[in-house]
Amino acid sequence: MTEATYDVVAIGNAIVDILAQADDEFLAAEGMNKGSMQLMFSPEAADALYAKMGPGREISGGSAANTVAGIAALGGKCGFIGQVADDQLGTVFAHDIRAQGVRFDTATRAGEPTTARCLIFVTPDGQRTMNTFLGASQFLPEAALDRSLIEAGAILYLEGYLWDPEEPRQAMRAAIELARAAGRRVAFTLSDVFCISRHGDDFRKLIADGLIDILFANENELLALAEGEDFEAAVGRIAAQVPVLVVTRSEKGAIAVCDGQRHAVAAEPIERVVDTTGAGDLFAAGFLHGQAQGRDVATSLRIGALCAAEIISHYGARPEVDLKAMIAQKLG
Repeated sequence: MTEATYDVVAIGNAIVDILAQADDEFLAAEGMNKGSMQLMFSPEAADALYAKMGPGREISGGSAANTVAGIAALGGKCGFIGQVADDQLGTVFAHDIRAQGVRFDTATRAGEPTTARCLIFVTPDGQRTMNTFLGASQFLPEAALDRSLIEAGAILYLEGYLWDPEEPRQAMRAAIELARAAGRRVAFTLSDVFCISRHGDDFRKLIADGLIDILFANENELLALAEGEDFEAAVGRIAAQVPVLVVTRSEKGAIAVCDGQRHAVAAEPIERVVDTTGAGDLFAAGFLHGQAQGRDVATSLRIGALCAAEIISHYGARPEVDLKAMIAQKLG
């Protein structure tokens, strides 16, 4: 096995996040369920809702893209594989993620559909309500995989959200084979309870086949995957099948189980939750960065908690402080 030259290489939806503030009345008038993510199935619907947004910020987004941007901010070396179209938003995505220090070389896709976008409405209580048009991101083919990049990454990180469409699902299966053949670790985030409702059997088979080394879930996702209602029973069942299980629990902190040993971290205290966009993504960034740097599981959990707390203290899923310096100050 050759030495890894990248800490983490991620595959996920390449989405441009557009964030704007809104109140509960606006959400109700538009028929949105606060705190949820709903899909839009046409660029026309996305354009119509975009026209109603207040002043917004456009940044490269998508769950796995947020995570590698966070790792880059921590000083890690990362790559990202995801599909954008040959359009203005595709240019925005590519420029922004590269500006974060992430290698991104996936060729653009000609023609329709357009680059994916996520219209995020943030209410005064910090909740984010997402409306996503997945567009070109759903058409990532196996041919777009950069084999040498995947083989060079210490950890391959995959996003459950991208498991829906057939093309990227096959691409991710191929990427898992490449990473494992190169002796790399594979991390997977379940992403959403609805992903599990659609693809739970697939996810359970990946785990049962020993293809996942690090599994990320929140509390509800874990229960859905374990098909039970008791948290401790779900932890016991899933932790027995993966080398590392990481479960985030919002204000209750997070736990990780590794080699039968359970570790826990409290949620990092902050003055006020401003926007929860990217909290789980940045937690994963902190944990994966810790693991790629050879830190133990308990320390990796702490880095994850610190990164998540920083992100929810302001708008957007990009850190507004020097994460590398913050972690050095807190942990030494």
